[in-house]
Amino acid sequence: MNAFGTIETPRLVLRRWTDADRPEFHRHCSDPRVMQHLGPFLSRAQTDVTLDRQNGFLDTHGYCFWAVERIADGALLGFCGLKPGAAGTPLDGKVEIGWRFAADHWGQGYAFEAAAASLAWGWSNLDAERIGAITVLANRPSWRLMEKLAMHRQEDQDFEHPAVPDGSPLKSGITYWIDRPAGMTAE
Repeated sequence: MNAFGTIETPRLVLRRWTDADRPEFHRHCSDPRVMQHLGPFLSRAQTDVTLDRQNGFLDTHGYCFWAVERIADGALLGFCGLKPGAAGTPLDGKVEIGWRFAADHWGQGYAFEAAAASLAWGWSNLDAERIGAITVLANRPSWRLMEKLAMHRQEDQDFEHPAVPDGSPLKSGITYWIDRPAGMTAE
């Protein structure tokens, strides 16, 4: 596995989280539009734990849900990347791709650009045979992006998320996968 530095696309840099990202990320996690399909708002302490966990994944595994920064002005747009799949989900023990962007950055192609770059990095640097993603059925923009990335839903892997309380509309999850492109191996 190659050591992670940054991933650059024409408009974005995917990078390690810094302390300077904490206030803006907390703002994202306090926006009802952003959190609609993800769960309750996160406190500042919870967002700090989230960022620390992502940097921990990076230190331990070489990848995480990276901070996504716009090159033009250095704005933190959200996150995108790869991490170990959550326990108790169909992605447990596998590589998961995920993203979350501030609402004022939706509809501009940033999520697709960052996700495509994350997948390309994963295929080049990890030996995973496939990469998965999870969401709730109501999160149409997320699963539409999965389909745009050529991911395919596995209806037989619909699941009840163990970290979500019973009775929550966010309890039932759906799973998408993409297989490693033929002939592509990790460096």
